[in-house]
Amino acid sequence: MSGWFALVTQLYINITAKAGSLAETITRFFSYFTILTNLLVAIACTALLLKPGSKWGRFFSGQQAFTAITVYIVIVGLIYNTILRFTWDPQGMQRVVDEMLHSVIPVLVLLYWLIFVRKNELQWKHIFPWQVFPFAYIIFVLVRGAVSGFYPYPFINAYSLGINKVVANSVGIALLFIIASIFFVGLGKFLNNKI
Repeated sequence: MSGWFALVTQLYINITAKAGSLAETITRFFSYFTILTNLLVAIACTALLLKPGSKWGRFFSGQQAFTAITVYIVIVGLIYNTILRFTWDPQGMQRVVDEMLHSVIPVLVLLYWLIFVRKNELQWKHIFPWQVFPFAYIIFVLVRGAVSGFYPYPFINAYSLGINKVVANSVGIALLFIIASIFFVGLGKFLNNKI
């Protein structure tokens, strides 16, 4: 439930800041990989908690699905805490929400994966399908950014960096997702063999 609290509070903060129209504010809110990934985590955990036997509960309890989500949210934490944390200084409730979305929830999901998710079905072949979500995301933000001028992250801002640098950064991030996926499948196999 902490995920829903953080997401709703962040949306409220964005809307009350009145930095643009309501439609644009909501669109920008959902333009952040952090928000989309935390939303995915919140939906998955809600399904597992309230409806574990439902179609969605069974889907999110699957090793492949939850491991992919874990990869995404861990990347959120890594990129924020190594690159983006130092670009601003949130205060008050914004700081609380910021820590929840970028640090607390990634750590909790990682711990859940380590302790509760079975890992005996994880295969190397699952790695590339997991890249569809981040790939589709980067295409979306680059296309929308070219039209609207809004880029949610400085390292993909084509206006300030130029397209060549953004492509290089995007390739680097894609490699990070692939490496993280390889790590989690490998770790899953290792832990499964130790049990």
